[in-house]
Amino acid sequence: MKIHPLSDVASTCIGNGTSIWQFSVVLSGAVIGNDCNICAHTLIENDVIIGDRVTIKSGVYLWDGIRLEDDVFIGPCVAFTNDKYPRSKQYPEAFSKITIKSGASIGANATILPGITIGKNAMIGAGAVVTKDVPKNTVVAGNPAKIIRHIEGKK
Repeated sequence: MKIHPLSDVASTCIGNGTSIWQFSVVLSGAVIGNDCNICAHTLIENDVIIGDRVTIKSGVYLWDGIRLEDDVFIGPCVAFTNDKYPRSKQYPEAFSKITIKSGASIGANATILPGITIGKNAMIGAGAVVTKDVPKNTVVAGNPAKIIRHIEGKK
């Protein structure tokens, strides 16, 4: 495990071979797997679970309720949301969950709305706004995101 001295990492649940780069904040309840790459300028809240071999590029904030399975790629500045009706100082009883299944990739600047599941090996195009679940082995793009093709040969 390699933690840059200019990051603020409170979690002790970080796997072997994981790198966390400068200006990253990882809260104490976060769980991060083995061989992950957490790039600079990221935030990971308490109720976040990250699998093995996950890449999280710069400018990504992982809010409570997010689950990233193994081999997930999160591109730069992907925006996750966990509250369908956000108001200042008004919090839901529980935040909506977001699950990104193994092998999925999310392109730069995509927005993922609350309660979404992105299927195994799915690919989200850069800038897409994902408003509903994405099936496994599909590519989606646009606003709102729509299926543009299927990925052949993936299980």
